Amino acid sequence: MIRNRSSFPGFRRGVGALAALVLMVGSLCGCAYRLGTTSGLEPGSRSIAVMPFENATYEPRVTESISTALREQLQQEGTYKLARRDDADVILTGVVRSITRSEQSFQFQDTRHVRDYRLEIVAQVTATERGTGKKLLERELGGHTTMRVLSDLPSAERQAMPLLAANLARNITSVLVDGSW
Repeated sequence: MIRNRSSFPGFRRGVGALAALVLMVGSLCGCAYRLGTTSGLEPGSRSIAVMPFENATYEPRVTESISTALREQLQQEGTYKLARRDDADVILTGVVRSITRSEQSFQFQDTRHVRDYRLEIVAQVTATERGTGKKLLERELGGHTTMRVLSDLPSAERQAMPLLAANLARNITSVLVDGSW
């Protein structure tokens, strides 16, 4: 004889408790998520010009990676729209102060050879209001990434540079949009 599950006395209580649990978890998950920009400003209400950063290091072509990553990050975040210097509300400039490489892990059976490095970048970033010349932001910000050396160190650094620039760009964008100026 096959019985219907709903005829079991504990089944209805279990389904009700499960539904309540799913509803409670679903409502808690949505608490931290917001649609739109994180700054509270109207999307695209302010414009920004990202000027090429100066390079005070010996690392070639690092500033191009930073400018590209910054533009992409600002477009993705949405608070600022990109503009030319003459049309922008805010001018963003910077100087790359240092790029450092430190050992993070070594080869399993040969501890003389480094397997992973931690790359860190520090840049002095300045955001200036074009109309008034008021400095909205002036501080040192950094970024980091992990680099695995497979064949040779220069190739690994060249491949890691866009990741390093992207991390710095995320940090700059976060301070520009959400940070206390």
